[in-house]
Amino acid sequence: MPEFISSGLSLAGLYRFPVKGLSAEALDFADLTPGEALPWDRAFAIENGPGRFDPLRPVHVPKSSFLTLMRHEDLATVASRFDPDTQTLTISRDGGDVASGCLATHAGRAIIAQFFAEYMKDSLRGPPRIVRAQGHVLSDMPQRCLHIVNLGSIADLERTVAIPIDPLRFRPNLILTGAPAWSELGWVGKSLRIGDVELEVIDRTARCAATDVNPATGRRDLDIPATLTRSRGHSDMGLYAIVKSAGRVRAGDGVKVA
Repeated sequence: MPEFISSGLSLAGLYRFPVKGLSAEALDFADLTPGEALPWDRAFAIENGPGRFDPLRPVHVPKSSFLTLMRHEDLATVASRFDPDTQTLTISRDGGDVASGCLATHAGRAIIAQFFAEYMKDSLRGPPRIVRAQGHVLSDMPQRCLHIVNLGSIADLERTVAIPIDPLRFRPNLILTGAPAWSELGWVGKSLRIGDVELEVIDRTARCAATDVNPATGRRDLDIPATLTRSRGHSDMGLYAIVKSAGRVRAGDGVKVA
């Protein structure tokens, strides 16, 4: 068993993204399972016209197959709410609901797809389609994993660009506080314990143009990959980790590193 060291770290935020490319949902807690992602995280995606994803034979496909912030910043100008009990997705804009449908049904998926067919019509390759495969995660990574960012590193990047940076630009599942800036990049191959859950860090996260989009405005107001490369010599911000033991994590939990 790894020897975990109390380090003053804690879990400042816990988030899921039920639909790839759409808005985050804050959670008070989550029950994690070994080898699985956060429940309902990236469970659905919006296919950008005819694509290669087959729900009956799901395999990892490039994110370019879907509507994502990397190329479609208008996604950040709508907000989404997902009810896991009914699998209902509600889309709102400017404070009002504009579409709602049960993603477990063909009719519900068609309602949401039709909204994006109109809203994103200038950037579509064909009719959009809401896709899901039971047990499959539509992440940028082929592994089922969690994404972690360190507020200390984000604060250091804020000093570089001289404006506040919303951590949700980086679409994290876990936001940690209390770690020195950039120290997390040395955790690859190490283990983390959050509450009763053990995680194994498997890789650093190379950032793409999705992080240039301000999640509050939908505008590309920064060039995060170029800024990181210029100031740090790499474009990495965050970590991927896989769940090694079952348990519940809660916002505010202490975090130990081994």
